[in-house]
Amino acid sequence: MGRLDGKVALITGAARGQGAAEARLFAAEGARVMLGDVLDDDGEIVAKELGDRAAYHHHDVTSEADWDAIVGETTSRFGRVDVLVNNAGVFRIIGLTATSLEEYMRIVTINQVGTFLGIKAVTETMIGQRSGSIVNISSVAGLTGSAGTIAYTASKFAVRGMTKVAALELAPFGVRVNSVHPGLIDTTMLRDAFELSVEVNAEAARASVPNGRLATADDVARLVLYLASDDSDYSTGAEFVVDGGMTARL
Repeated sequence: MGRLDGKVALITGAARGQGAAEARLFAAEGARVMLGDVLDDDGEIVAKELGDRAAYHHHDVTSEADWDAIVGETTSRFGRVDVLVNNAGVFRIIGLTATSLEEYMRIVTINQVGTFLGIKAVTETMIGQRSGSIVNISSVAGLTGSAGTIAYTASKFAVRGMTKVAALELAPFGVRVNSVHPGLIDTTMLRDAFELSVEVNAEAARASVPNGRLATADDVARLVLYLASDDSDYSTGAEFVVDGGMTARL
């Protein structure tokens, strides 16, 4: 038996990287999975790979209408929503004085507002079921400051805070809400951020990880699987860190 047998999961940003790894692992563990993203070609490929257990739906996390549409499509196709993984996000390394208001708001709108809209969009369904697990992907930048990431850090601290509020409000209805705080994960998004930045050296960043390597998307997916499953049924409003020891440093 799989750890997610009988469950239906909605994963945002699922066309590549962490989201795609989560979708593959969830399907392997018995879940039916709705993948959302704006990268339609990549998303369709992942969903096709997973077969009848999965479907793809175009989804902009900053659009309330898109949230209504993808939740509706998920419940129409699969009958329910047991798990939401708010995975979609953007990362940019740019100094404080070089960060324009437009760039700041772009990052905050995707990472923070997108997560808020997701929590809100599935709440009615999960309250009606009297069960559910919402997993919000924050970051170690939601636990401590990091130079060159003022917008990203603000958005990820907000995700951490919203997680706690939602956990408190939804606990009486059997709905759990937790945040995951990855460190340096070897994905396209991270590699692109290093290439765009003149302030951060990728090798120096890797050397900052005590266990000596960047995480893989699968490292994160396994933790998200735990929170999606009934194995974590007494965990809510909590932070779960997967960072190779980065935040253990002073």
